Amino acid sequence: MGIRLLGEMIMVDVNNFADRHIGPRAEEQQKMLEKLGFTSLEALVDAIVPADIRLEKALDLSQALSETQALEALGALAAKNDVKRSLIGQGYYDTVVPPVILRNVLENPAWYTAYTPYQPEISQGRLEALLNYQTMVADLTGMDIANASLLDEGSAAAEAMMLARRQSKAKSNVFLVDDHVHPQTIDVVLTRARYQDIEVVITDCFAKDAMQQECFGALVQIPCTRGGYHDVRGIADALHAQNAVLCVASDLLALTLFTPPGEMGADIVVGNSQRFGVPMGFGGPHAAFMATRDDFKRTMPGRLVGVSVDSKGKPAYRLALQTREQHIRREKATSNVCTAQALLAIMAGCYAVYHGADGLRAIAARIHDLASRLNAGMATAGFTARSDGFFDTLHYDFGSSDAADAVMARALEAGYNLRRVDENTVALSLDERSDEAEAQALLAILSGKADAVLPEKGKDIPAALARQSAYLTHPVFNSYHSETAMMRYLRKLSDFDLALDRTMIPLGSCTMKLNAAAEMQGVTWPQFANLHPFAPEAQTQGYRELFASLEQMLATITGYDAVSLQPNSGAQGEYAGLLVIRNYHESRGESHRDVCLIPASAHGTNPASAALAGMKVVVVKCTATGDIDLDDLRAKAEQHKDNLACVMVTYPSTHGIFERHIRAVCDVVHENGGQVYLDGANLNAQVALAAPGLYGSDVSHLNLHKTFAIPHGGGGPGVGPIGVRKHLAPFLPGHSVVNNDGGGLAVSAAPWGSALVTLISWMYIRMMGEKGLRQATHMALLNANYIARRLKDEYPILYTDENGLVAHECIVDVRHFKDSAGVSVDDFAKRLMDYGFHAPTMSFPVPGTLMIEPTESESLAELDRFCDAMLAIREEIRRVEKGEWPQDDNPLVNAPHTLSDLTGDWPHSYDRQTAIFPLPGMNPAKYFTPVNRIDNVYGDRHVICSCPPIDSYENS
Repeated sequence: MGIRLLGEMIMVDVNNFADRHIGPRAEEQQKMLEKLGFTSLEALVDAIVPADIRLEKALDLSQALSETQALEALGALAAKNDVKRSLIGQGYYDTVVPPVILRNVLENPAWYTAYTPYQPEISQGRLEALLNYQTMVADLTGMDIANASLLDEGSAAAEAMMLARRQSKAKSNVFLVDDHVHPQTIDVVLTRARYQDIEVVITDCFAKDAMQQECFGALVQIPCTRGGYHDVRGIADALHAQNAVLCVASDLLALTLFTPPGEMGADIVVGNSQRFGVPMGFGGPHAAFMATRDDFKRTMPGRLVGVSVDSKGKPAYRLALQTREQHIRREKATSNVCTAQALLAIMAGCYAVYHGADGLRAIAARIHDLASRLNAGMATAGFTARSDGFFDTLHYDFGSSDAADAVMARALEAGYNLRRVDENTVALSLDERSDEAEAQALLAILSGKADAVLPEKGKDIPAALARQSAYLTHPVFNSYHSETAMMRYLRKLSDFDLALDRTMIPLGSCTMKLNAAAEMQGVTWPQFANLHPFAPEAQTQGYRELFASLEQMLATITGYDAVSLQPNSGAQGEYAGLLVIRNYHESRGESHRDVCLIPASAHGTNPASAALAGMKVVVVKCTATGDIDLDDLRAKAEQHKDNLACVMVTYPSTHGIFERHIRAVCDVVHENGGQVYLDGANLNAQVALAAPGLYGSDVSHLNLHKTFAIPHGGGGPGVGPIGVRKHLAPFLPGHSVVNNDGGGLAVSAAPWGSALVTLISWMYIRMMGEKGLRQATHMALLNANYIARRLKDEYPILYTDENGLVAHECIVDVRHFKDSAGVSVDDFAKRLMDYGFHAPTMSFPVPGTLMIEPTESESLAELDRFCDAMLAIREEIRRVEKGEWPQDDNPLVNAPHTLSDLTGDWPHSYDRQTAIFPLPGMNPAKYFTPVNRIDNVYGDRHVICSCPPIDSYENS
């Protein structure tokens, strides 16, 4: 901690947030430096970071604030948001977050600090919660299978279009979109189609002859943006007759009452689960969904949770069909989806578990009843809704703009935001918070008659559209309706998982750092959580000031001139950055520039994003030391100079080192007419030391869920804003519904993407200040090099610089143990669970290796605990190599070990203590995996992606 002397007393600065964020204390840092042979942090950093990219002066950031001061500043911004009752609808609705879910999930670090469940044995809790979500979506949509969430409704619709094209046997490149789909969804679909040789035709899909046009698919919305719920059977039949695919955007709450799309012939159903207990948050984050036919599952984008068995035959959850993951398929990827919206999907699934079918139906029925009675009252007053078969949304033509103006003014004066559809038309959407008093007030506002009386009854749902089929019949949706039962269920699930609240998660490239409580606090404040993304600008000044401040801070940190916060994942940021580059070239009459150079070591989402942006990927070789082969880069840049669009480079490199010739890489590409896209995934190694925009890059995406402290949430939310130099600023993502100052193509449904969680990064930067950010980067470099130095005598460190140093992560080579002891990288991952650790990143960027990133937040004690575990595992391998333990029966190949292993029969060649308590002092805090090693092959051969029958557990 920062200290100062006052007479004979040592005064500790308890308000210095950076000291809370950074793990090692000053005396511990000195021990670590001595281990590395350096006298100071500055000397270590000087040896690691190339001098020619170092900043010449300190970042121009405001003075660091204490937690109390930062929360007061955030509160001042919150006070500038005027939260009215927003009945705007259009895909976003007010909802009630059950307090048991708010406190035990959204505000619980056991849930929000977890990582993507790639290691299923330590992720059984969140995998079960996500399977509940998938089951809920499949049941309500009437489809066979659903994924574990997508980013938002707009991008889910775009993914549906791409899936339709892959599945359709039609030869046409035309995709029809009904003109009553939400406008922000149409925008994102148009963006995705632009570079995919897809012609999007906006039309009235319900018109008599609309489906006679040749196409490979169509997108309709029920309820549509005007509120009508239409029978789509005729459209489905017409599309299927020409081998085309029907995509339907829908509303899960409406589907508790109305015939689901799957029962009317839909092939793909998408939408947003926001109104299932997830705050509007000015546009996100929210979990979108996709549900399809079973035979689409192997090409469906996103993650898919499935049921397999462990080595003892017990049912267990895992991510199914992982060969679909886009980092494996690279430029042949069908999607660049990397993160999902796991935390929000978990909340939505828990909402369904808590309320059950009867509770959801009651909520929906009350909303529809109020809307129907309100409509009946309007009919009495002489107004007819523009949509007859509605759920919650009513549209009225008031005959003139003056009359519509008067309605909007009366509504605003009474504290309501309604939707102005066009000059004469006003719409409103009721929601879970609506009650009879509100419906009565709205009747008076809309009709202009203060004495209008809300009728006792409205019209029922037309019989042809009323849902008859059952849903949410599985016991999980019928067992936890009391708060006591729900609280205990959520605690049980969180106890199954291993998250950052228990242990270091040393994942290379993923930067699992502290997500401080003060940073998270504002997320649940109603002034931020309850704001509609399309609320009038005058009511959203606090958010807009926060965005401007955060954009400026990020621009200062990165050296760019402008920032867009719209992309709501890292991969979405990559895609947005590449679209900016393409649009820039087009503006100069060079639309033919479509070649993207990508190093062989790049993140797999890089080539996938390039493919989605319509670019041709040319791979650049890497040298034996892991650097970009500058000669190969120069040759390929010159070869493609007439068509070169850009290079995508990660810096520090994917191999975890600062390449010395990054400026030369930028110069070569610029000399040949291209732009430089620098992947910001590894920015944690250079904040306040170097800035990409100042050493040659033109655009970067920034992972706010990595470098800037937004928690990973079990695999999402992610936020991937992009920073650009001045010449690219006019092409930053725009929005057609709300002016967000962007002039380019929309990539997300909401104008500022996952707005609600951007305040976490704002808090992080404001509390760290320039000095704190620089200290954090110093410590990220020190911690990584300390681990590398402690392990290097037993494990080769695959890539280092000329000084034998790494950047913020190191790659440990364990491949040779497969030959010497039959031990694979998977065995390392599973055995680390017995020691109480999440595994490092496996087999990326080099197959069969472990990539370790400790971040700046971990203490020396935790770093040593991890190193001790790795060194103990090496001793275990040595015993296998010596023949003391057989290769087919040792603690590594049998890991992880469960509590059942401890208490049951013991057939192994090693003792129980070695298996379960391999290091002294583990007993008090021992974490047990709930299952043994999971059989991935079995899970892929027997794909079950919804809640299995309860007897499958009883019989196991």
